[in-house]
Amino acid sequence: MKRSTIAVMNTKGGVGKSTLVLAIAETLTAIYNKSVLVIDSDSQASVSSMLMTSLRLHKLQSEATTIVDLLANTVLQQQPLDWPKYVVAGTSDIDDAGGLYLIPSDMQLTLFEREVSKESQHSQLRSTIRSLLDGVRSAFDIVLIDCPPGLSVLTESWLREADFHISPTKPDYISVCGLEVFRRFKALNPEMGFAENLGVVINLMDPTGAQDRDYDTWLRQRADNRCFSQPILRSVALQHITQFSPEGRSWLGKYPGSVGTAIKSIAGEILQRIEASERDEAAKQATSALPEVAVDGNQARSS
Repeated sequence: MKRSTIAVMNTKGGVGKSTLVLAIAETLTAIYNKSVLVIDSDSQASVSSMLMTSLRLHKLQSEATTIVDLLANTVLQQQPLDWPKYVVAGTSDIDDAGGLYLIPSDMQLTLFEREVSKESQHSQLRSTIRSLLDGVRSAFDIVLIDCPPGLSVLTESWLREADFHISPTKPDYISVCGLEVFRRFKALNPEMGFAENLGVVINLMDPTGAQDRDYDTWLRQRADNRCFSQPILRSVALQHITQFSPEGRSWLGKYPGSVGTAIKSIAGEILQRIEASERDEAAKQATSALPEVAVDGNQARSS
């Protein structure tokens, strides 16, 4: 099975997670010609509002066509999973981002999670997440899931059912602590499965700040962080990409200079790491499929 679903999260908020999801999604589509689905699982709907006008988002929320409605209908109402109904095309203000799709979010997501906990529907939720990801894998090249900060029951379901996870972090102490909390959480209940670590993206870095450079070095010294080679520097251009432009613009116009260089590098490295993981997985499967060989003196036979 193709492995292409990526949960993006950090237990610490304010690390530029949704902005990073937006930038990676638009770059994979416009530059690398990939079909990309963004699943907005953050109740703040930040990435949804970055990919369309507020009027369009409000209309979708009013029509009950968000991730909240998809999950509530399937988990709480026991209706069949009809995920294509909730996929929105024609998102993004990038001219060449026609391959970008979205399942938008709504602030009602927090109420849904409360109902799941109240009704003890955790296993049904995870089963629905699994079925949803199985479905979208076959329809899109890459699926990015924008998870909220913290470790809710919904976020845990994404992390246990997605193929990979990416952790954005700022180069500061609190954000680094958020990574450590996440690392400890991942070690709990290994029998339940967990997404493979695709890497840590160092985000919103001040290139002139000595402390930021120290944290950058600290993060890169820990091999299991698998830090992406390019940090994303704090800049005015990075702030502007969060504002949807109804007039449209080119990818280069939205991601100029060092911001575009870093985002393009990270998007390309994501594709490379996924390909490497798939090769490793194929090699493991090929090895496990080989017949066992029993050695008795000078004689060898297939068992």
